[in-house]
Amino acid sequence: MTYARDRRDQGRPDVAVTVVMPTYNEAANLPRVAELVLGQPVPGLHLKIVDDSSPDGTGRLAEELAEKYNADLPAGQSRMSVLHRVEKDGLGRAYAAGMSAALEEGARYVVQMDADGSHPAEALPRMLEAALAHDAGLVIGSRYVEGGSLDEEWGWHRKALSRFANGYARTVLGTRQISDITAGFTMWRADVLAAVDVRSLDSAGYSFQVELKYKAVRGGCEVVEIPIRFEERTEGVSKMGLATQVESAMIPLRLRRRYRGA
Repeated sequence: MTYARDRRDQGRPDVAVTVVMPTYNEAANLPRVAELVLGQPVPGLHLKIVDDSSPDGTGRLAEELAEKYNADLPAGQSRMSVLHRVEKDGLGRAYAAGMSAALEEGARYVVQMDADGSHPAEALPRMLEAALAHDAGLVIGSRYVEGGSLDEEWGWHRKALSRFANGYARTVLGTRQISDITAGFTMWRADVLAAVDVRSLDSAGYSFQVELKYKAVRGGCEVVEIPIRFEERTEGVSKMGLATQVESAMIPLRLRRRYRGA
């Protein structure tokens, strides 16, 4: 895999950055998270919500917020948009749809970010700075590099499970160069995403994060990790069910078999 590097963003203060944020029943969190994201000093920042027909009205609320944030902008410009999907078929599919749309709209960098407040919006400027300084195709907001951490409200068993899942995936796939391969807070350069082709990935759930990084690294993507503090969600409940956990355990094995000898 080769990356057709677009260098038009080098040295420019107006790099277009789109934050893709899937939602399902996140009405309680969305107004605060949207305000935090759009309040960051990042040039060309755009927030794209990908809502899977949330029963709690998240999609409708997102449209109202988009109208508010776009109200005083010139015609054809926007700071926030909403992509509505008919069915809930996994976090990975939602990300693929949103990231593909962001690329089609001309984003230079695309960020994956949760809507529950667990990812620190204030890290976005540092992520872009790292991407530009190192000419990196991927910047990871990492819990497991020096300076990174997990919320103290996480019990020891959750922390142990998280570390085990991360270590398991790294070991199976041979990606020791990445400390936090299961991380969900990432910034991607557009050419890397285009080469990986997110719509071709198999993972429907959280393991989408692992498969996407693995495929990018195999293609020679330059990776930088910056430390973040991963917070506990303040509202709502986690979407990590048993089926998602099983998929997350199986995906590294499937990926290793598929790419062995390739």
